[in-house]
Amino acid sequence: MDKTAVVKELKFYLSNTDKIRFTSVYSSLIYAAKRYGLSGATVYKGIMGYGASSNIVTSSFWEFTEKVPVVIEFIDNAEKISGFIEKMRPWLEMLPKGCLVTCHDVDIVFSKRGNETK
Repeated sequence: MDKTAVVKELKFYLSNTDKIRFTSVYSSLIYAAKRYGLSGATVYKGIMGYGASSNIVTSSFWEFTEKVPVVIEFIDNAEKISGFIEKMRPWLEMLPKGCLVTCHDVDIVFSKRGNETK
């Protein structure tokens, strides 16, 4: 990633049970981002949360199928992030449940690229 470029952090807040067609939204977003060429992504599994139109959900040790919040985070240059948002907008508008997408500038204070793995 070019250190002189404007860098953005893009976050999607949704549920692990949200689906696009028959695939989880978080999985679909990760694979789409990889195909689009974003530099990386992380999915965080929440232990508790709620959205604007949902009840509080929490992770329970004994539940086999649990509904929990997830956050998908991407960091890349502003142009790539903006392009990815526009590419994903039709998918997001098709979602039967709500989601929240945020984007803001970030300062990279350290970045070391590792050896590429397959």
